[in-house]
Amino acid sequence: MVKRLQNRSGYSLAEAMIVVAILGGLVLVGPEIFKRSTQFFILHRTKLELQREARTTIALISRNLRQAQSGTLVLDRLDANQPFYSRVRFTHVDGSAVTFYQSGKALLGSVGSSNISLSPNLRYLAFTFPRSDDMTIISLSLTLEKGTYEHYAKALHMASEKVRVMN
Repeated sequence: MVKRLQNRSGYSLAEAMIVVAILGGLVLVGPEIFKRSTQFFILHRTKLELQREARTTIALISRNLRQAQSGTLVLDRLDANQPFYSRVRFTHVDGSAVTFYQSGKALLGSVGSSNISLSPNLRYLAFTFPRSDDMTIISLSLTLEKGTYEHYAKALHMASEKVRVMN
């Protein structure tokens, strides 16, 4: 007859080996999971920032375009280094000159005598007339770009809106 010990405190060798194997697997996988989750959260935050920036930019430009005098609309570009139709100039109903344009990677504007920077993350901007028979509708398209986690990836956000000039 085999006698068992009544006081069996501690762990057996098999239990200790299983725990070490599980912990070793977690140590191997843990840093990669942490890295990927950090990249995901930074990319998600960057996308939200670009969406917010695009919404506010389009809202401001649209609000001013609606109040433009339709006979004063001019679509061109700032200089030969900028894309075609990346600048719009017009006269506001109150008589002030308004301009929105791309300069490098920045979206800039001037209302009257004040200059404003709308976005430092601009990739592309275009103002077009979608219908050649109706010059009171302007299509505004912009693409914003921002680098993310250690600049391995970039987040892009494209937005487009048609605006009817009311005056």
